[in-house]
This record gives sequence, structure tokens and C-alpha cells, in this order.
Amino acid sequence: QVQLEESGGGLVQPGGSLRLSCTASGHTGSTNIYAMAWFRQVLGKEREFVATISWSGGRSYYSDSVKGRFTISRDNAKNTVFLQMDNLEPEDTAVYYCASGRQVVLGAGGYEYWGQGTRVTVSS
Repeated sequence: QVQLEESGGGLVQPGGSLRLSCTASGHTGSTNIYAMAWFRQVLGKEREFVATISWSGGRSYYSDSVKGRFTISRDNAKNTVFLQMDNLEPEDTAVYYCASGRQVVLGAGGYEYWGQGTRVTVSS
């Protein structure tokens, strides 16, 4: 019912910035994409929560590892969620996935729809 597509990944130096975007298509009502979120995953490790945001943008949550450096936002007129990543660190290197679901939760199991991911590499 919902398709998600990420963009904006790439190679950046430590301390640099990137902005990821994820656009939803299909059945993009406020139920299916009430919450939108970002997760990341490194090969051999479990998918890690990064940030999530409610429909109105009134509630947002971040993992401790990115709080103060990353900002999540959304534009419902464009069915798009953003992740502004500043002061990037090598430890941020991962494939970043966007997700949508019916509630604002921090676990990957709480989201119904997923994108295919976009790679972020932080290296000098």
C-alpha cells in the first residue's frame, strides 16, 4: 500500500553534513504514515533506531548517539520525511532506511513499510 524511497546518501568527511530524504507513494494517508522514522544498519549488526516523528511533527525522538547532531522533519504535502545529519562521524557510516507506521515507536517491529535504503559513508 505504501512505497518508500530514500535519497541523499553519499560520501562525506568527518564533521560534514548530509540531508537524507524519503518520499512515500501509494496509500499515503495519515494512518499508514502517521509516524515516519529513520533506522540504520551496518553489516553484521541489527538495525538501529535513529529518529522518528509524528504526523504533525509535534513529537520526535532520537537515539542517544545522534541527538544534537541529527534533525528529523517532514513535509506532508510532499509525503516526505527528511533527516538532516550534521557533524557526521565515522561511526555514522551505515545504510539508512526510512520507515512508516501507525504509531510513534522506537522499535523496527513497529513499522509496516520500509524503503530499500541509502548508503552513507563518513570517511576522511
